[in-house]
Amino acid sequence: MNLRGAGLAYRAGGKLILDGVDCAVPAGTVTGLLGPNGSGKTSLLQLLAAVAAPNAGSVLLDGSDLRRLPRKERARRLALVEQSAATDLPLTVLDAVLLGRLPYRSLLAGTSGEDLDIARRCLADVGLDAFADRRYSTLSGGERQRVQLAKALAQEPDVLLLDEPTNHLDINAQLSAMELVRNLAAGGVAVLAALHDINIAAAYCDQVIVLHQGRVAAAGPTDGVLTPALIRRVYGVDAVVLEHPVTGRPLVALSPLPQESQPPSLPDSAPIGASASSPPREPSASPAL
Repeated sequence: MNLRGAGLAYRAGGKLILDGVDCAVPAGTVTGLLGPNGSGKTSLLQLLAAVAAPNAGSVLLDGSDLRRLPRKERARRLALVEQSAATDLPLTVLDAVLLGRLPYRSLLAGTSGEDLDIARRCLADVGLDAFADRRYSTLSGGERQRVQLAKALAQEPDVLLLDEPTNHLDINAQLSAMELVRNLAAGGVAVLAALHDINIAAAYCDQVIVLHQGRVAAAGPTDGVLTPALIRRVYGVDAVVLEHPVTGRPLVALSPLPQESQPPSLPDSAPIGASASSPPREPSASPAL
């Protein structure tokens, strides 16, 4: 199951947030969505999940227009985990996860034994099986994040969209969450995760899409995209890319640029993936993304 965005543009509050974004999330891969604050990552996830409507462009799920699919079918095939999901309802943790089973039930049908088994298994997958009877409102931010991931897993989606899935999590929980995401991809799920931590992306993502000022600055295999030049241009910091001594994956050491060396911003007229001086696109560019 492949998800693709084509020529996506999005405005909010009179401001252009995304401009001509093309992206693809292939089945069986973990794709990282990177970029500074305000680059459009959350907006892109909302467009790809059909939570928001683009001003231009389309979102295709295996070639079909996602927004034309019935809502229940969309919820069976695609799940979005947002950064926060507060609720005043007196739900237990198990109740919150069972909400992920709604696309598989009629309005009048009760919770089945299968639904309960799936919900409990998903709680175990995120390490919260002992929390089933706890009130959701009493959980910490990190625990709520893991419950929301379990709820998305209970939807049994083919495509999983994650907005800062490691937010609020301690280091052990971050690594556990990303290991779970990798296992889902190994089972054929298409995963797109917006991440702030470049090294989490370097360690776990097969490919990355980097947004800068609402446009795609580079996209492709992780080790090809995360170059010192790209990181300097997009994030305005110096970077040295090393090889992790255990995994062999990229490991990025960051340091601030001197003030006089801050890179210029991309002009509004710059083509997608080009810098202000229009050098060749980063060697990460891939026609598949």
